[in-house]
Amino acid sequence: MTEPNRSAGDPWSEEEAQSQPVAPWTREQVQALESRQPGLSPWRVVMVQALVGAVLSGLWALLGSAPRPQAVSAMWGAAAVVLPSALMAWGLRRRGVQPTAALLAFAVWELVKVLLTVAILVAAVKTLPALSWPALLVSLIGCLKVHVWGLWALRKSN
Repeated sequence: MTEPNRSAGDPWSEEEAQSQPVAPWTREQVQALESRQPGLSPWRVVMVQALVGAVLSGLWALLGSAPRPQAVSAMWGAAAVVLPSALMAWGLRRRGVQPTAALLAFAVWELVKVLLTVAILVAAVKTLPALSWPALLVSLIGCLKVHVWGLWALRKSN
């Protein structure tokens, strides 16, 4: 096997990477970067998710062919996103000092979030006699898309 062609000045070449040491950042540089990057509160995301769920439930109640079952199904879909997201936001409210501990905490709370979502969806199937899958799924997906809108809003503010 032959070595790929490496041109001079290739930032990925081993020689180039070893010849240019990277200076560690100072506290002031990190604080300046954090001040330039706007934060997005997880509680704000949860509130917008709840609002989207309420609006979608209201739309199903007003415009649906079976208003009550569709609105209730939409509420269950929103609850399957909002409640686990709120629990995860609560669980991750403290910043971890150690990167490994922070990553482990994130993984544990993400697992709790997924398990709670599945439990809520199973409960919806078991307890709702007139479950409307389209209403549940539209509400669930609409609430999940709030994350995408939040990232888009952060990108637009830069």
